[in-house]
Amino acid sequence: MSLPPKPTAPQGPAAAPGVSMPPRPAARPAASAAERRTLVVGKGISLQGTVNDAERLVVEGTVESQMIQAAELQIAQSGVFKGEVQVEDAEIAGVFDGTITARGSLTIRSTGRVLGVARTRKLSVEEGGQLSGRMEMLSEGQEAAPPSAPVPAPQPAMAPQYAAPALTPYND
Repeated sequence: MSLPPKPTAPQGPAAAPGVSMPPRPAARPAASAAERRTLVVGKGISLQGTVNDAERLVVEGTVESQMIQAAELQIAQSGVFKGEVQVEDAEIAGVFDGTITARGSLTIRSTGRVLGVARTRKLSVEEGGQLSGRMEMLSEGQEAAPPSAPVPAPQPAMAPQYAAPALTPYND
């Protein structure tokens, strides 16, 4: 019994006769969570500094950062994050202390605690989850810009001075 001949790849218009082109790589489907550029800070690990180009940040240890931008933040029950982060979606099962801006959803699990400023479009807090500080709900049209610090009212150095009224004697 013989096998049928293998079909030959069609030659494109740019290919010369007798020269085969290497096969094109298949179109890559959208990246799943497992294929994203993920940084995992494991249990017992401490990280201080700036994280660049991580699409997904998983914190099981401790992270202290001035600013992190990622698509997704996940803080495990043993995790602690101190600083500022801007993400699409966040899930907090450990402790977050600082300013978090979640342009999509923020989920605080039953073991999670968020301290400081939380800004999001969609908030979900499981029974037992804690949010202490300031909460800002973002509207669909609102840009997720960092909040501006309130300007304190000027305090007078001393009691205000009032002009004395000009009195004229009243004669009947």
